[in-house]
Amino acid sequence: MNPHTPFITTPVFDGIQGLSHGFFGRDGGVSTGKYASLNAGHGSEDETKHVLINRSRVAKTLGAQGKALLSVHQHHSTDVLVATEIWDNLTPPKGDAIVTNVAGIACSALAADCSPVLFVDPSARVIGAAHAGWRGALAGVTDTTIEAMLSLGATRSNIHAAIGPCLSQAHFEVGPEFVESFLSERQDNHDLFIAGNSDRSYFDIKSYLERKLRRASISAVKALPQCTYGQNTGYFSYRHNSHNHISDYGRNISAIMLKTE
Repeated sequence: MNPHTPFITTPVFDGIQGLSHGFFGRDGGVSTGKYASLNAGHGSEDETKHVLINRSRVAKTLGAQGKALLSVHQHHSTDVLVATEIWDNLTPPKGDAIVTNVAGIACSALAADCSPVLFVDPSARVIGAAHAGWRGALAGVTDTTIEAMLSLGATRSNIHAAIGPCLSQAHFEVGPEFVESFLSERQDNHDLFIAGNSDRSYFDIKSYLERKLRRASISAVKALPQCTYGQNTGYFSYRHNSHNHISDYGRNISAIMLKTE
C-alpha cells in the first residue's frame, strides 16, 4: 500500500481474502485550492492532469493498474454497469453503480456528501460499488446493484455491504417534500427524521441505507461513522462548499477490487 495516500477500511470486510478496498478522503493528492488534494472526480473543474495523478495514486494503493480504476458518469439513477473490461474514464458510460467478477478491475463510486456503498460476495468473487445520493437510494440503486451481482453468480446470503463516509443526520437538512417522498415509500421511515427549525427536518441516510440493505436479505451491512460535512477538512463536501459560497467541489473516491494474486 502507498503510505502517502491515506484511506480507511470497513470491519464488515475483515477476514475476506483476496480483496482490496478503501474509502479515500481529501489527503494524499496533488490538486490545489478548493480541490486540495486528492480530488478524484473528472466532473469537477479541477485540472485534468491533477485528477489523473490522484486517481493513479488511488489505483496504486489498491494494487490496480491506473486505467483499471473504473468510474461512471453518475446521474442519480439506479443504472448499473457490469464491467468485463476497462473503459475510458474520461468518457465513461452513464450509471451509478459498477459490478464485476474480473480480478484486477477496481469498481469505484465518487461522492461529496452522497453515500458510497461497496459490496462483495467473497464466495462467488463478485464485487460492486454504488453511488447512493438520496434520489438513487430512494429509487433503489442498492437493490439494482445486488441484482447485477446476482447475475454474475453472487448469492444474497453471502453479500457484505459497507456504507462509506457521507452526510450525517446532523447536517442533512431537508424540507417537507423530501420527508413526504420517503414516507410514501414506507411509513416506518418517519423515525429517520428529527425536527429542525420551522418546517425543516434532518434525515439519517446512513440508517436508511442500512435498513434497505438488510431488507435485501444480504449477509452483513455496516455504515462507517465519518461525516463529510462535519469533517470537511478530511473529506470533500458539496453542501459545506455551498453553505460557504464556494463554487464547485472535489470528489471523494471509494473503491473495491478483487486481487489478481
